[in-house]
Amino acid sequence: MNTGVYPVFNNVFKIGASKESLTTVADMETFSVSINGNVAEWTPMEQEGWIRRLKTGCGFTISLNGKRNVGDTGNDFVAGLVFETGQDSQAYFEWTMPDGTTIAIENAVINVTACGGNSTDVDVLEFEVMSNGKPTISNL
Repeated sequence: MNTGVYPVFNNVFKIGASKESLTTVADMETFSVSINGNVAEWTPMEQEGWIRRLKTGCGFTISLNGKRNVGDTGNDFVAGLVFETGQDSQAYFEWTMPDGTTIAIENAVINVTACGGNSTDVDVLEFEVMSNGKPTISNL
């Protein structure tokens, strides 16, 4: 387990058709996380106009950006989902944070958002991993 500040590359992302086939995706350069919370609001009279709130739901999206690496198992797996829909676009996904926390998503929705690029550049591979139901969160 790491403490203190740490470089972003200490985050580890793995993906596969199942937990048993998890592998990293080579040549990913950046990631960002967007958290979507559902918040219900109401204004009961006893609060004298002040709003009450309760978070009633949650979801998140992890965006990964990097280069297309033909021959890497993880990179090929993600690229192969580019035109898939429905359950065929789902995968097992696992994120291990530097503090040892692991977030596992059994049927994550994988949305490939970009490939290609300039003729003098390196081909890109960009994708989103979207939560699909409650993830399993554990800390070592």
